[in-house]
Amino acid sequence: MTTHYKRIRDLREDSDLKQRELAEILGCSQRVYSNYERGDLDIPTEVLIKLARHYGTSVDYILGLTDSKIPYKK
Repeated sequence: MTTHYKRIRDLREDSDLKQRELAEILGCSQRVYSNYERGDLDIPTEVLIKLARHYGTSVDYILGLTDSKIPYKK
């Protein structure tokens, strides 16, 4: 499993959210979100940004480019 697919699942589970709940936050269906987690569908940039903002982390963390969950300063 690619790092970012595992990370979005782990972040969701750590937040005690169901796939359906996060899909509502992102404005997509549960099926589409499930495909993101499984790696069956590439995550669009706009969704990566929404995920990073929702979890208070960076897109780089979600993509596995860093192991630091702390977002970059603006």
